[in-house]
Amino acid sequence: MPGVTMPVGNMTCSRCGDGFEPHEKIVNSKGELWHLQCFVCAQCFRPFPEGIYYEFEGRKYCEHDFHVLFAPCCGKCGEFIVGRVIKAMNSNWHPKCFRCGMCDKELADLGFFRNAGRALCHECNSKAKAHGSGKYICHKCHGIIDDKPLRFRGEVYHPYHFNCTSCNSELNSDAREVKHRPGYTANDMNELYCLRCHDKMGIPICGACRRPIEERVVTALGKHWHVEHFVCAKCEKPFLGHRHYEKKGLAYCETHYHQLFGNLCFVCNQVIAGDVFTAFNKAWCVHHFACSICDQKMNQKTKFYEYDLKPVCKKCYEKFPTELRKRLRKAHEFSK
Repeated sequence: MPGVTMPVGNMTCSRCGDGFEPHEKIVNSKGELWHLQCFVCAQCFRPFPEGIYYEFEGRKYCEHDFHVLFAPCCGKCGEFIVGRVIKAMNSNWHPKCFRCGMCDKELADLGFFRNAGRALCHECNSKAKAHGSGKYICHKCHGIIDDKPLRFRGEVYHPYHFNCTSCNSELNSDAREVKHRPGYTANDMNELYCLRCHDKMGIPICGACRRPIEERVVTALGKHWHVEHFVCAKCEKPFLGHRHYEKKGLAYCETHYHQLFGNLCFVCNQVIAGDVFTAFNKAWCVHHFACSICDQKMNQKTKFYEYDLKPVCKKCYEKFPTELRKRLRKAHEFSK
């Protein structure tokens, strides 16, 4: 407060107790009088910048010292908080600094949930709880979906939030989403239908995922399939238009069909389409049936011997040490 000139009389300074000189400038604050040099911060003893001060328990402080001594610090930015203080999570916060630990939304006026040491908004808290329990969160009401969810436009929902586009009945998780189909208007696209109305539309259902097929359809094994869902029963790779082989109601790629039910060459691991050489519970194609020592090609009339479960021609076998040949001969006789 600026100094004022007033009659001194018996007036004294509230700080030092001394009187005032005639015509001396006096500070009057809430009825208390001060010398200009006495009207200072109770902490740093300096004049108040621009006459602004803060009062606490009868003592006056400059803005800086008041913050240092009494103002809380924000738990996020570490700055002093002047004005509204959010007290939560055992700390103080600026309203703009108190945010959801997942989506960064301001929580000052929304309320929050404590989750694993974080402050979360209602939506993110539901997501975190659902993730921990292995369940889904409804994209509309943000509640946990205890039963089977309804998938629509890339999100999951409680089925009861929707009605069939055709008959207006409340939907369940069996509802079908129609995205695009020849012969239907644009208003019918990307909408939900109950199973009954959907079946009337004649849209095939995938034999793997049980969802409608609205683009390319693969028809095999007496069923319809999405292209990416028609896969080998062994390696689970999509055929993508390549030839498949059927066995007992299952489809196999060429490699695994012959691996399970046919012959693969022991050397090249390719399906043997022509003559097959079999020995030692193995199979070879014509091009790869050769001596395992010298790599000399052999045929059905070539005499060969077994060494380490592999074929060896007569010429290489006779080069083996005598003792080794005796042991191989005994082992062969023992295995008969």
